Amino acid sequence: MDNKNKSKKLNTGDVIVVAFGAMIGWGWVVSSGGWIQQSGVIGTILAFLLGGIMIYFVGLVYAELTTALPENGGAKVFSQHAFGTIGSFICTWSIILSYIGVVCFEACSFPTIIQYIFPGFLKGYLYTVAGFDIYVTWLLVAIISCVLITYINIKGVKTAAILQKLLTIVIAAVGMVLIIDSLINGDSSNLEGQLFVGTGINKILGNVLSVAMVAPFFLFGFDVIPQAAEEINIPLKKLGKLIVFSIALAVAFYGMVVFAVGYGMNKIELVMSLHGSGLVTADAMAKLFHSEVMAKILILGGMCGIATSWNSFLIGGSRALESMASSYMIPHVFCKKHKKYQTPYLSLILIGILSIISLFFGRQMLTWISNCASFACCLTYCIVSLSFLRLRKKEANLPRPYKVKNYRFVGIMATMLSGFLCMMYLIPGTVCSMIDQELIITVLWTIVGIFFAIGCKVKYRDKFGKLG
Repeated sequence: MDNKNKSKKLNTGDVIVVAFGAMIGWGWVVSSGGWIQQSGVIGTILAFLLGGIMIYFVGLVYAELTTALPENGGAKVFSQHAFGTIGSFICTWSIILSYIGVVCFEACSFPTIIQYIFPGFLKGYLYTVAGFDIYVTWLLVAIISCVLITYINIKGVKTAAILQKLLTIVIAAVGMVLIIDSLINGDSSNLEGQLFVGTGINKILGNVLSVAMVAPFFLFGFDVIPQAAEEINIPLKKLGKLIVFSIALAVAFYGMVVFAVGYGMNKIELVMSLHGSGLVTADAMAKLFHSEVMAKILILGGMCGIATSWNSFLIGGSRALESMASSYMIPHVFCKKHKKYQTPYLSLILIGILSIISLFFGRQMLTWISNCASFACCLTYCIVSLSFLRLRKKEANLPRPYKVKNYRFVGIMATMLSGFLCMMYLIPGTVCSMIDQELIITVLWTIVGIFFAIGCKVKYRDKFGKLG
């Protein structure tokens, strides 16, 4: 067996849990109550269906392109074939910001959530950043977690996938326990007054759309699969279907959790929970089981969600860096493989170091970074969607094991929807418009990218942008 075949270590189950785990983070625990208060139970479910439709079109685009160009790098490979070096650099530099932003945010979220389970966890106050207190114990847990997750990924994508599979099973199990118990012990009367929010159809629709606008941000992550395409050992046509399936699975999970919370808690209890712990899903679990222990078990499930997103985006980010380095767009050293594990260990270490450094700036800084990451992801999706349309004309004869029907409609919808989300970040006053600090971070990241592009063009000359 040659080295290329040996590197193909991800099977069908691995692909599903890596993609699904990336999309199911901590949001289903902390945000469900806010969504219900904003648009109601049915309103939120409809909002996620709408958000899922937006991501579905982008998912179809990725499904076809991944099977047509099954190389590590995903968006970088697609955009380079379609628009050349400059378009590819912009696209890939954007998705790297997206992945690193999520990794940094999850690294911060992990120890923050531990304090919900163990109130006395925080010891050794150090300093305060933007209203967030930094403690010795908080930093230690976060740093150790960063080192551990990075080390697991250095050991290989299969090792990371095993961890992902175990954690995803825990998330699914905890979520299903909540859903089933809600159906058994919940009451339809709890839904009174919270099916929809607002008086009049216009207000109701407005509230549904406000949640639909943010829903796609909880469904990002399926695109980590194309980043490791060369390490996947399943038929390409099936791979395309799995990408689309993982999106549907995530939408269904969010919808069922929202229904379970609304069916298990009435409107007054939900408001009290929001103004109390803020962890409405956990409080719903405690009420349904008459046990605070069950609330902590659900929070542990949420912590697994943090780890799965963290792990998935670390895989995606390191492979994107590796792909850029192999094309001499950034220092070539970052595509260097570990002698034993054959993983891009320097790219993984770089992301690990950046995530550790970010911890010292507190949670507010990481919130800003994660919002920049969401904008960057939308920009990448827009460029990839345009690449999809261009390649259908430019390389019409390219073998496409998973071929999208009505490609013009799908490509135009994916481009328009992702482009619309990009604009919402840039237009002031929208539900997701970036604030000054986030705009500054985005500009600084752009400047760093320009510095790399110019520096590597001068250093590597004709090799710059060469497909590798």
